[in-house]
Amino acid sequence: MDLLQFTDKGIYCAQAGVYLDPWKPVEKAIISHGHSDHAYFGHKYYLSTSIAMPVIKHRLYLQDNIETLNYGEIININGVNFSFHPAGHIPGSAQIRVEFKGEVWVFSGDYKLQDDGISTPFEPVKCHTFITESTFGLPIYKWKPQQEVFTEINQWWLKNKAEGKASLIAGYTLGKSQRILKNVDPSIGKIFTHGAVDTINEVMRKQGIDLPEAPRITNEVSKDDLKGALIICPPSAVGSPWVRRFLPYSLGIASGWMRLRGTRRRRGADRGFVLSDHVDWDDLNTAIKETGAQRVYVTHGYSELFAQWLNEQGVEAHEVKTKYEGELGEMAETASTENEDGTKNDTTTTQP
Repeated sequence: MDLLQFTDKGIYCAQAGVYLDPWKPVEKAIISHGHSDHAYFGHKYYLSTSIAMPVIKHRLYLQDNIETLNYGEIININGVNFSFHPAGHIPGSAQIRVEFKGEVWVFSGDYKLQDDGISTPFEPVKCHTFITESTFGLPIYKWKPQQEVFTEINQWWLKNKAEGKASLIAGYTLGKSQRILKNVDPSIGKIFTHGAVDTINEVMRKQGIDLPEAPRITNEVSKDDLKGALIICPPSAVGSPWVRRFLPYSLGIASGWMRLRGTRRRRGADRGFVLSDHVDWDDLNTAIKETGAQRVYVTHGYSELFAQWLNEQGVEAHEVKTKYEGELGEMAETASTENEDGTKNDTTTTQP
């Protein structure tokens, strides 16, 4: 029997009696990060990194049923060693290393090799079997250096400001929004945030993550304050009545999917910025090579095609079906836990 098994509830370690990122309620869950397709409501016991814990606890309404480990720290459960290692995806995200009697598996969760300036940078972990995402597992997906993308964003913002427009930029509430806030040029003008983004920002600030100030949009914010400002919002806000208060405005969307021709137009954006919190094609292949893995399981994304590619390169690879969504969730963001006014949205508590 394999050390880790793929079940209808999630990735299961029978020897330890625990699941990795399960999507149905279980007794014990080890969680790679706080995105809603990996951190589900309803488990009796949660284990995450110490950095990821505050957001997971907030989003899932947890009390005392979550424990933490620092990166590299080991917990032994019935003879199996588990440890978290930086995934570089969002703050606190982790690869999960599992070792039993000399056999090592690593579950990547979501990850990227680019250093975004806010997440602990990715570290390769040697293993015999690697379970990887493949959200952008096609050669067309190759990312520019981060600074080039933020130069584009800053120039777009400057142009809009000169034209008397507000600049709305949509990015996932957890991870992408904080990355944007951390790396744009604040000297250009005022920065505001949607209530959902601001709430996550405050959770992170309280745990010591350094984020620039960016007030929440409220009714007290004047039209003059918004003129020429940058407003960071979730994709779910795009097209909603909430955005009307910013007229005239220009809409930008930050996502890896902006690499596809036509995606920006279908989303109604004026500008698309190719900025992803997932690994691109070149770095995906680099990461797998650096693990030294003899066997690879490919989960969400272009899993079938990427597994086929790995087999053609002489690496034993298999596609596996999971409930993980990768950056697809960023475009809809149906699982945001905060409304525009910061009140709770209970969608995460009703997931299957």
